Amino acid sequence: MDVVQDLLTFIVHSPSPFHAVMAGRDELLSAGFTELAWGKPWLLAPGGRYFTRVYGSALMAFRIGEKKPRGLRIAAAHTDFPGFRVKPAAGMVKDGYGLVNVEPYGGLILSSWLDRPLSLAGKVVLRGKSAFAPESYLVDLARPLLTIPGLAIHMNRAMNDGVKLNRQTEMTPVAAVAEELEKTFFLEKLAREIGHEPEEILSYDLTVYPAETGCLLGFDAEMVSSPRLDNLTSVKACLDGLIEGEPSHGIRVAALFDNEEVGSHTKQGAASAVLEQLLQRIYRALELDADDLAADLAAGFLLSVDVAHALHPNYEDKADPTNQPHLNGGVVIKQAASQAYAGDAEAVAIIAELCREHEIPVQHFVNRSDIPGGATLGSMVSSQLAIRTMDVGVPILAMHSARETMGASDQAALTGLVRAFMGK
Repeated sequence: MDVVQDLLTFIVHSPSPFHAVMAGRDELLSAGFTELAWGKPWLLAPGGRYFTRVYGSALMAFRIGEKKPRGLRIAAAHTDFPGFRVKPAAGMVKDGYGLVNVEPYGGLILSSWLDRPLSLAGKVVLRGKSAFAPESYLVDLARPLLTIPGLAIHMNRAMNDGVKLNRQTEMTPVAAVAEELEKTFFLEKLAREIGHEPEEILSYDLTVYPAETGCLLGFDAEMVSSPRLDNLTSVKACLDGLIEGEPSHGIRVAALFDNEEVGSHTKQGAASAVLEQLLQRIYRALELDADDLAADLAAGFLLSVDVAHALHPNYEDKADPTNQPHLNGGVVIKQAASQAYAGDAEAVAIIAELCREHEIPVQHFVNRSDIPGGATLGSMVSSQLAIRTMDVGVPILAMHSARETMGASDQAALTGLVRAFMGK
């Protein structure tokens, strides 16, 4: 399977952060990695391949070199993506319609979610043996169930002049049409879907996602259109790069955090202690001490992998005058004087030279000086670990839309960089 089809398959299997972690787990197990329980002691050995899941929606995988377990390289990405999450007591009945009460997650483009077939995936938690031992199940209903209907232009002739959508009143998905519906309809239908009784369901963490698969696009299939390119492109590249990198020495880590789209300040986010704790546990298990870890961090490198903005042909004035990434132009090095993107001159030089050595196309992104840009997890992680860091990613159009566009050759370039980075 080629890189693009492999990516699209991974995206299909990752309709929620929980599913992205499970898809990553499956790939790692197939590659000979051993799963470790986050809350139990670890026995590690040189040459070993390991991973651990953290609260279900973050995944930390690592390899230990055969020759010398010193030297540290980390590639980081995030498993979450903008969308909607289902609220508790979600069932609403209005004028014969069954609606599902949702709230936005992250900085999504609201209008891009209108009039699409939508489905549900995530985690359902059932009553268990005791209050402190509930049973959690992953669910993917995997078919069109919901839609957020837009208003007909006949009822708002100014619609094409720009409409501000209310997140509560105008972005509520429709799930049912029936004369007799109770507010409990959502919980009852969810219980039926998973084969349990409504009273067994204690809680859930459900993502609304587009029930559409990605595809190649263009007369020569030179583009990819898909949901969740931000940031499953990076998750996939980190996994593939770690699996294929073949380090002869040192420690190589793929750190896949959750909750980047809402600030990362969670127990499984990039602003948490999870990566530091992971490294401490690895070093202790290899009979290395805090000074060894500090020395390796000082000489190490963190590759923060998240998507970048491509030049938009209809909005050229939104781009920097001299740094304009194009689709199929290769890996993007992302820089910001504000350090919203992490990096310094040496980090830029290292990644640029690594790309040159491996014949990987590379380009640069900087925001226009009068347009504040976004940020990602690189600065958060490096401020806690004090490790040299560079933000990179593939260029895409319509970032944070329900469906985004990238160049068909750029995933191979990103994977090639992470592979070279992990194996160097």
